[in-house]
Amino acid sequence: MNIVLITGANKGIGLETARQLAQGEGYFVYLGSRDKTRGEAAVRLLNAEGITNVEWVQIDVTDNKSIRQAKETVQARSGVLDILINNAGIAGAQPQRIATTDIQTLRNVFETNFFGAVQTTQAFLPLLERSAVPVIINVSSELGSLARHSGAERNPNWDNFDAYSCSKTALNAFTLALANQLRNTKFRINSVTPGFTATDLNQHQGTQSVAEGAKHIVRYAIIGPDGPTGKFLKDGIVPW
Repeated sequence: MNIVLITGANKGIGLETARQLAQGEGYFVYLGSRDKTRGEAAVRLLNAEGITNVEWVQIDVTDNKSIRQAKETVQARSGVLDILINNAGIAGAQPQRIATTDIQTLRNVFETNFFGAVQTTQAFLPLLERSAVPVIINVSSELGSLARHSGAERNPNWDNFDAYSCSKTALNAFTLALANQLRNTKFRINSVTPGFTATDLNQHQGTQSVAEGAKHIVRYAIIGPDGPTGKFLKDGIVPW
């Protein structure tokens, strides 16, 4: 049975990804959550649906001590990690027009969306190395695509999310850098965008359901050793 850790998995796309991997694929999923009450509630919800191959683990991706404790928990209980999904993220206070946005807002968004993913990945690499086909998914966004921002299709409303966009561009750069560093190894490392999904992150204004968004993450989480690596993906390749 493959072992999965999803950060920010107590709600939204993270929770739905856990549901699809546990129920549809039969994987064992650790639901990462900062908050004990919310994490345990998410497990109870899935248990009520007949999904028992899930467990809550406390992890705050902005806190190295919390990350280390989560790693020790997974190591003690499973000994290996096959799939890490860096899903935890925040939108940050808006508007975020880059010429005027408060620097602390920018720092807060990067702390979770970028630095959180990097330090979580670094901590869990030793457990991932024990897997036959270790997979790392960094949950990104089309707002992180420089090609989309510089093209005719760019939505002017994106100006209000500059801090978020920049953090996802940085996350994509991390994906590529790590994939390049681990090229010619068994690792599969990709950024995946779920698309404009209705979640708390966007006040449920997204145009697709969490089930639709999560399926993109699941598709690339379960890839085999011949799957893509070092890519930005959704239905196919998304331009960097």
